[in-house]
Amino acid sequence: MTEQPDFDYRDFQRWHRPFEVGAWLVIFALNATFNSVDSRIDHRGMAAWQPWVWEWSSALVLLALLPAVIAAERRWPIRFDTWQRALPLHALFSVPFSLAHVGGMTVVRELAYAVAGQHYDFGPWWFNFGYEYLKDVRTYFVIVGALVLYRLWRLRQQGEARLLAPPDEGPPVEPVERPERFLVRKLGKEFLLNASEIEWLQASGNYVNLRVRGRDYPLRTTMAGIEERLDPARFVRVHRGYLVNLDYLAEIEPLESGDARLQMRDGARIACSRRYRAALRERFNQPA
Repeated sequence: MTEQPDFDYRDFQRWHRPFEVGAWLVIFALNATFNSVDSRIDHRGMAAWQPWVWEWSSALVLLALLPAVIAAERRWPIRFDTWQRALPLHALFSVPFSLAHVGGMTVVRELAYAVAGQHYDFGPWWFNFGYEYLKDVRTYFVIVGALVLYRLWRLRQQGEARLLAPPDEGPPVEPVERPERFLVRKLGKEFLLNASEIEWLQASGNYVNLRVRGRDYPLRTTMAGIEERLDPARFVRVHRGYLVNLDYLAEIEPLESGDARLQMRDGARIACSRRYRAALRERFNQPA
């Protein structure tokens, strides 16, 4: 039984990057606005623009640091099997994160105050940094938590592939070293994907994405590990980050650099490096 792609989620996948950027912009903008209003109420004796400068300088620097937090979460993912090692690393990373945040927002505030003809004084550095760090470490882990939940939601929507495990008793129903099927879990249900239906594979961090009928199924493995378990008569390495199923390869476009661009039947374009191009053409008995 194979899982049919969900049109709505495929549409989301096509626009997920603008959605992610827009969501973070809206979240930080709303948070800065609400905090500015609260701070204005708490500091009625000060100029009305000052609380807005405080909160928006903080929000802008946090937005600038967001890619670093995303990279750190990808580098040290928090999962059931990694959280004990990942949490201390994130705690350590939160210190330079806070230093960059405090230093950046201080510079922005000094510039804003200078434009207004005033001077901004951050106060005693170490005392105030300790105060800011207590807020920043919470912000850091809220962002990491949001990234983890978002990743889990995407995995739940798109499905996650696993290799079939050998049975506890009796012989395996198929060769475990070269599986003919993969087990896919999606929305609480399990499906079987035939290995022959995999169109191409792409390395993605600690995972390899299996592309089947327009949908990506992440499999926790390496490219070298999965390559050994696929049929070499059907699957061929074309790049350090890609494996393709020759049954779904439509066109090979040579490039002046010596590399090539592969056109798959689903319309996807995949890079083929010079290192693998000759071997690929030999599979079709064509000169390099």
